[in-house]
Amino acid sequence: MATSSPVRFKSPLHEMVSTTATDFWNDSCSIEELTYAIEHGAVGATSNPTIVGEVLAKELDRWRERIFELIAGNPTWGEDEVTWALFEEIAVRGAELLLPVFEREGGLKGRLSIQTDPRLYRNPTGLVEQARRFAALAPNMQVKIPATRAGIEAIEEATAAGVNVNATVSFTVPQVIAVAEAVERGLRRREEAGADTATMRPVATMMVGRLDDWVEVLAERQGVLLTPGTANWAGIACFKRAYPIFRERGYRTRLLAAAYRHHLHWSQLIGGDVVLTIPAKWQRLFNASDIEVRPRMDEPVPAEIVEELRRLVPDFRRAYEANGLTVDEFDTFGATVRTLRTFVASYHDLAATVRDFMLPNPEVA
Repeated sequence: MATSSPVRFKSPLHEMVSTTATDFWNDSCSIEELTYAIEHGAVGATSNPTIVGEVLAKELDRWRERIFELIAGNPTWGEDEVTWALFEEIAVRGAELLLPVFEREGGLKGRLSIQTDPRLYRNPTGLVEQARRFAALAPNMQVKIPATRAGIEAIEEATAAGVNVNATVSFTVPQVIAVAEAVERGLRRREEAGADTATMRPVATMMVGRLDDWVEVLAERQGVLLTPGTANWAGIACFKRAYPIFRERGYRTRLLAAAYRHHLHWSQLIGGDVVLTIPAKWQRLFNASDIEVRPRMDEPVPAEIVEELRRLVPDFRRAYEANGLTVDEFDTFGATVRTLRTFVASYHDLAATVRDFMLPNPEVA
């Protein structure tokens, strides 16, 4: 009697997307990196000022001539206008690579997430205006809006306007619940107006690695001695806390894990109906590993780890409990402030790169 051959997969990530409900995105809009990711099953990608700066550093030869064209063709533009035009074009190029995925999946997958100006984190009107502009750049755009107090308001308004949102600068269970509730309000308003929501696929990011980072910063600053490795579970614990809440409440927003620091940020989340946005470096490491691809989302974080974090790190308790933070406290949460500072600084670095094209340093030959 003939026996069937075992199914062969290109890689562990390809096996994950082929055998579980878990999707992955490329955590970059680099053409080279996104091409590799799509070959291994990626169905989305992301961009932000930090990522676009890294793309320019790696692929400057691809964009150098276009930057000069933007400058020459728009003689009244300052560096901000040129920077945002370049930012948009890099995102659109990534969206073009994903368009076949978008068409194959009937608009349910295959989107490029483009981030709103991080300096607008207090300005809901500005966020909505930019979100609507970005959503119109390509049929498969998803727009990142920060999970700040103003951002929660903007997420509802943008959703009601038909924008597929991706909540970013988000680390905690209270933040993603607030995001999901804002999305539901926006979707209901859109439906009541008779508008279509069938292909809207909002996501709420939890930057799991950045919460780990913040726990480590607090432990060192406050002289708290954590068991080695405990901080590596902080983001995972919050993600696994939020996941059943989303399922029980029937939110139409999918959770997304970002900011990778180690393989647990991948292996512990396999099997959930979630998105993992993975940098190219970690994709290659995961694909070269012998880590077993099997569902672990429903496996609880060891109780002693959660208890240690809750007992010794008050900000972990605030991140972990559904009512641990109010919306008014989102902007001052440590991980939020650190990340906003990083994104704003990255934007200024990106503008400085453009400035060097517009005003080359005369002291350098």
